[in-house]
Amino acid sequence: MITTQALLLLMLSILWPSATLPFTPENIGNLFGMSESDGRILQRSKRGWMWNQFFLLEEYTGNDHQYVGKLHSNMDKGDGNVKYVLTGDGAGTLFLIDEKSGDIHATKRLDREEKAMYTLHAKVLDRNTNAELEPDTEFNIKIHDINDNAPKFAREIYFASVPEMSEVGTSVVTVTATDADDQTYGNSAKLVYSILQGQPYFSVDSENGTIKTALPGMDREVKENYQVVIQAKDMAGQMGGLSGTTTVSITLSDVNDSPPRFANHSFRVTAVESTEIGGAIGHIKADDPDIGRNAEMEYSIVGGHDIFNIITDQTTQEGLILIKKALDYESKRDYEFRVEVKNTYLDARNPYIIEVHEDTAAGSFVGVVSARDPDADNKPVKYSIDRHTDLERLFNIDSVNGTITTLKALDREMSKWHNISVVATEISNPRQTTRVPVFIKVLDVNDNAPEFAMSYDTFVCENVKAGQLIQTISAVDTDEPLVGHKFVFSISANNPNFTIVDREDNTANIVTRRGGFSRHEMSIRGNMQSCNPEFLPFSDGLTTGALVAILLCVIILLMIVVLFAALRRQRKKEPLIISKEDVRDNVVSYNDEGGGEEDTQAFDIGTLRNPEVMDTNKLRRDIIPEMLFPFRRTSPIKDNTNVRDFINGRLQENDSDPTAPPYDSLATYAYEGSGSLAESLSSLESAATEGDQDYDYLSNWGPQFKKLAEMYIVKSPDRET
Repeated sequence: MITTQALLLLMLSILWPSATLPFTPENIGNLFGMSESDGRILQRSKRGWMWNQFFLLEEYTGNDHQYVGKLHSNMDKGDGNVKYVLTGDGAGTLFLIDEKSGDIHATKRLDREEKAMYTLHAKVLDRNTNAELEPDTEFNIKIHDINDNAPKFAREIYFASVPEMSEVGTSVVTVTATDADDQTYGNSAKLVYSILQGQPYFSVDSENGTIKTALPGMDREVKENYQVVIQAKDMAGQMGGLSGTTTVSITLSDVNDSPPRFANHSFRVTAVESTEIGGAIGHIKADDPDIGRNAEMEYSIVGGHDIFNIITDQTTQEGLILIKKALDYESKRDYEFRVEVKNTYLDARNPYIIEVHEDTAAGSFVGVVSARDPDADNKPVKYSIDRHTDLERLFNIDSVNGTITTLKALDREMSKWHNISVVATEISNPRQTTRVPVFIKVLDVNDNAPEFAMSYDTFVCENVKAGQLIQTISAVDTDEPLVGHKFVFSISANNPNFTIVDREDNTANIVTRRGGFSRHEMSIRGNMQSCNPEFLPFSDGLTTGALVAILLCVIILLMIVVLFAALRRQRKKEPLIISKEDVRDNVVSYNDEGGGEEDTQAFDIGTLRNPEVMDTNKLRRDIIPEMLFPFRRTSPIKDNTNVRDFINGRLQENDSDPTAPPYDSLATYAYEGSGSLAESLSSLESAATEGDQDYDYLSNWGPQFKKLAEMYIVKSPDRET
């Protein structure tokens, strides 16, 4: 068993792995500033029973009781006289102990989220007298966590808002999830947040679940509501982790970023000269896409007026035109003046919105921005443009007074809006900076001519009559307004073939002036084709050049087919040896199947097994027999020749044979060598002798060959006779 002293020494070894002194009771006290004598106090008497702690995995799925651990005392000699008793949390119901062995088992599946630790007490008693052999000892059973709980958010849906046009990284809301698993053990409760829906407008901090804006210039007037789905995943976001999701509904709150505008450039109001002073003679209305107080407007007459005045109806946000002086039809019938409208409330975060006409010369005035230091009104401020927002360098700003001018001419057809950021910096403290967005709208100038909506390819039939419609055309203009243009179509008046009819809706019809067109005559206007099913040698859809090209393709294809067929006929059988230089150590496999032992024309294997019976008239069968050289008789092998001499002799014969093929051959010899009384027992050798043999000598070989002698002697023809 592990004593308290041993456990303490083990813990000290872990805490001080680099210590050079041995951890003895005498020097342990030195580690804690104690004297050697004090260190000896730590030395305790040996105990056979001590506290311990057991660990048990939750959610056990086995059929048997789950094993927890074993209690053991030195008093237990294994004779059955010791009795273990368990008391405390769940003892006897949830936890059972074997009285004889001290084994503890859990009877039910445990859930760490319900209870993480159980405290129990154990006793060791004498089974016969119930006397206490060991004092009561307390120990814990700690339930180890497994990842069996998915992260959960407090709510299924969150609601949040963020001002429109916020800078990237602006915090919107923080959503957090909780995991019932153990926070201190493993990664079962370590959460990682990610965004499943809502990109690229928003992002989420993976550690704390804070949602931030990820896209600059989000405009409420374009899109107001966004649905963002956030996921929390345990196991530090690794594969196999459990996850939970929540939905965040984000609304862009309004800022005063849109000025009021009139729908029309001019208004016409009719008044009666008898209208009383202070009476309303008409009203005008401007539109503001903002909402709430950001849409409240104030009307005024530019430069003032002696006869008329304008006030704002706070309910309808309309401008009411009033009479300041009596009207006289005979003295003056028409009046013209300019009306200005502006918002009454300006948001402190409101970006600058400036309008400038296109094709304005470089160096022209655009607008002015201003900033002040709240610490001191007279502190100088330096202005600059963030060039990351003006990559084309279209604008410049005066560093002293904040005046913005153009560096190049602007083209509305290339870009209608330019969004730049102006930075204001304290000269005395450059670290103190602020920035404001400046939206520059390029106003249209009629600098583009109308264009046809598409490219027209018009045909006229030969048998067409005068006044027949052959084409309808339309036009577009890239200048503003994109709709509402009025186009006039015309054609040369001296054109004898066609005329144009304006339909008064920005489209026009092209009609024929005469009939009797001929496709074989040169025409100065348009293309002509026959509308009757008559035969033409070469129609406009298939020219002579096209026919020639098709014919050439067919001829080339036929030549390829013929060439391919000729190559297949001339293909020769591949040689046995592909490379002429590689003639070494080649094992040639012949696809020649013999006819068995009765095939006397095949290879005579008996000759190989017994060279003494070689047929002198037998030629080699692995090459075509050409008697260019006289046949060399193989010298017989003497009876006392061993196997090595036999192989060397055959090797010399093959090396000196001029009729051998120019490559190596693999020859197999089953020569037994000399010295065997039985010589060769092969049946192939018997066939090679071409005669009967006398087997009487087998009876003289002794009892070992008695059975063999009976088999062959009985079958002998002489014996049968």
